[in-house]
Amino acid sequence: MDALGDAVLEYARHRLKLEPVPLDGPKSAAELTAAVGRTITPDGLGGLAALDLFAEHLAPACISTDNPQYLAFIPCAPTEASTLFDLVVGASCIYGGTWMEGAGAVFAENQALRWLSDLAGLPAEAGGVFLPGGTVGNLSALVAARHRARTRRTGQPPRSWAVVGTDHAHSSVVSACDVMDVDFIGVPVAETQRLTGDAVAATLDAVDDDRVFAVVATAGTTNFGIVDDLDSIARVCRERGVWLHVDAAYGGAGLCAPSVRHLFTGIGHADSLVIDPHKWLFAPFDCCALIYRDAAEGRAAHTQRAGYLDVVAAHADGAPGEVNPSDYGVGLTRRVRGLPFWFSLATYGTRAYTDAVEQTLAVARLAAQDVHRRPYLELLCEPDLSVVVFRRLGWSAQQYHEWSRHLLDDGVALVVPTTTHAGEPATRIAVVNPLTTEADIAKILDTLA
Repeated sequence: MDALGDAVLEYARHRLKLEPVPLDGPKSAAELTAAVGRTITPDGLGGLAALDLFAEHLAPACISTDNPQYLAFIPCAPTEASTLFDLVVGASCIYGGTWMEGAGAVFAENQALRWLSDLAGLPAEAGGVFLPGGTVGNLSALVAARHRARTRRTGQPPRSWAVVGTDHAHSSVVSACDVMDVDFIGVPVAETQRLTGDAVAATLDAVDDDRVFAVVATAGTTNFGIVDDLDSIARVCRERGVWLHVDAAYGGAGLCAPSVRHLFTGIGHADSLVIDPHKWLFAPFDCCALIYRDAAEGRAAHTQRAGYLDVVAAHADGAPGEVNPSDYGVGLTRRVRGLPFWFSLATYGTRAYTDAVEQTLAVARLAAQDVHRRPYLELLCEPDLSVVVFRRLGWSAQQYHEWSRHLLDDGVALVVPTTTHAGEPATRIAVVNPLTTEADIAKILDTLA
């Protein structure tokens, strides 16, 4: 075991010291079968042999999301401190569902949640939990929203409950509605693709708004990085008595950046919001912060009750802050996934986070300017945050796909095609890694000439 432990730690040390990390890329199942064969055997391969297989064949078949040229989807760029502490979390075997079993870890996670709550301007009674990702976070928030609507209702329940949002909302919002068996009502948006309070009010007037228990606004859409008009939406939700959920899974990091802080005006009125530290706050996968404006509403919706849980419930009824994280989201069993994020914040300080987010925003703005300067490219909108969307004039969807594949095959970058709201092919870059430079992006744009 000592030899295996040393080998695993050496692998992790070596991986952390790579600068930059290799981009790598996927291989076919047939290629991997030929390279590693059957790995699960009656007698086992032995730890060192299994680690060698992973290092030599399996790891290189995975794209490194922390490579500075990984600019597709929403990348992940964890700090060294957060990655190192992820090793500690794995080795510590802490159950993070209850205060009774994980008080010290939950205490630390709650401090990280408080920092995010303060950034958003949420009150002292705000609180929540770190969940696996925005999908589970959005689902948990909407479950709490419906629970509040049910408990406040005095008459017959509606034929079907409904959520209001736009086509630009994250796909997980529609998926959550499907899981909950509720309707998703899409709001038409103007050319700006930005949801506004007027559009929400018009939609509520046009439907039986007694069915609507939540409005979902987005602070940083995945495809374009657009921040909805949160202030006007919050005003309408308060007037109509509708729960406001803000999906800030990607964009919420902008709350700590003075240059874009104004875009989030009104977010402090949200009844719930999600922010994914593994997206733009430099934490490792998988880490979504779900925060309720009033933590009690999360507990009312999600607390599980059983005889064997009585003892842990009693431990969470004490002093302020002594809570069971499992009371705030879908799921009972959880790892303390917020600890690497907390450790990184504690290690570097919040000023370093502001500087890092501002750095990525500056690179994104320079990238947009570079696109403007090139006659063969067209910027589709000025970036709100750090996503830059543009098209190569005259290209078909097939040409985008071929170009993207060649970039990856050549180890240059991962940049993938997308589709605009109008159904036209385009491409996009998402800058969340402070190590990504203007030169990195210029090199990519050169290949489009």
